[in-house]
Amino acid sequence: MFDLALAFDLLVAALVGLAVGIEREWSGHTQGPDGRFGGARTFALLGAIGGFAGWFLQLGHETAGALLVAGALAFVVVAYFAAMNRPGTSADSTTEVVALLVVGLGVAAGLGHRTVASAAGAVAVLLLAEKSKVQEVLTRVAPNEMRAALQFAVLALVILPLIPGGAFGPYDAFQPRQLWIVVLIFSALNFAGYIARRVIGETRGLAVTGLLGGLVSSTAVTLTFSRRSRDNAGDNASDALALPLALGVVAACTVLVPRVLVISTMLQPAVGLAAMWVLGPAFIVGVALIAFVLWRERGTRPADGAMPAGNPEGVSAGLGENPLGLWSSLQMAVAFQLVLFAIAWVQRTAGETGVLASATLLGLTDVDALTVSMARYGAEAGETNHVRIAAAAMGIGVLSNTMLKLAITLVLGAPRFRWHAAVGLALLGVAVGAGVLVRWP
Repeated sequence: MFDLALAFDLLVAALVGLAVGIEREWSGHTQGPDGRFGGARTFALLGAIGGFAGWFLQLGHETAGALLVAGALAFVVVAYFAAMNRPGTSADSTTEVVALLVVGLGVAAGLGHRTVASAAGAVAVLLLAEKSKVQEVLTRVAPNEMRAALQFAVLALVILPLIPGGAFGPYDAFQPRQLWIVVLIFSALNFAGYIARRVIGETRGLAVTGLLGGLVSSTAVTLTFSRRSRDNAGDNASDALALPLALGVVAACTVLVPRVLVISTMLQPAVGLAAMWVLGPAFIVGVALIAFVLWRERGTRPADGAMPAGNPEGVSAGLGENPLGLWSSLQMAVAFQLVLFAIAWVQRTAGETGVLASATLLGLTDVDALTVSMARYGAEAGETNHVRIAAAAMGIGVLSNTMLKLAITLVLGAPRFRWHAAVGLALLGVAVGAGVLVRWP
């Protein structure tokens, strides 16, 4: 029976076609030497034809529905060849392709899938209307970025479902699927940091560069900026860059805190919440330092060419040019898997003290591996005390990592940079230590 639901199905089918047809007329694709076969009315009718075809299929009249769809598709194909045979017509099949889509969406609406048809139709109209912006974005996408996006899709959609779940090995510390998810998380973070640096640019402020570089590796930023501070140390240009470079180091160390909290929360929300109270003071101090220095130096800025993109001494050299950072993510995954075995063994033999000691040593090398390991440690069933220990261990690891960066700046940095960076890192270290002490019973 022809009821209200069917009326809405057919209405949506026609409206999807009408929206596409209006866009075709509005953009001028129905006029001139390249004018195509249909505008608002034709596309609305194509959508309605698809809707009735879907209705016939629901009633079990497959032949009638198939004939309607075949007739509509044949009309579109004939219209395309007729347009291509006109003298002076440029090769463009967008209108014909979207007409085929309208018929298909009409069938979907006629079958009762109004939401899917409406959403897909809205996306199609948006792509048609924003043609120039889409093309502009595509011209900005570098080949390595496209390859990285495709690689990530394969890693997430093809390889991940094939990896077995469950726990294996000594102490059940080897969990392949969770290990691969960790690789995906860090690869995504690497890609996000790369895109952010590319969009904002490295020449708009060393503080911003350090902040974005910290999404990938705050230690690499510290090493790079410390070396940069010694270039031509003593001249006016290098002295003027000492404070911005030090601010970049502080910014990289500050962004480490939300990075740790995001990863731990994604893997184990209880650990992430507990770690927020431990690491929160350091983040507040870091943001306050950055805001104070930027406000004090608001009337000055480094020369725009101080850190040109591609400079072998710039942050890109320290962080790498691979957008996905897959190799580094795999290395990190192997490292923290070894740490998982070590922590499991320490937990069985030395208890809480051993876990905290191992966190101190691991923080000197890889905070990300520490974060994942502690999230796994805090997730063990039946051990509510593990959450508290994991959060404290993460704070101790970040503190030892901060002390390592302080040592790097003191050994490798130029005098003025050394002073500014040391003060900032010392304040961050005090804040982390205070967070650990306050939250530790």
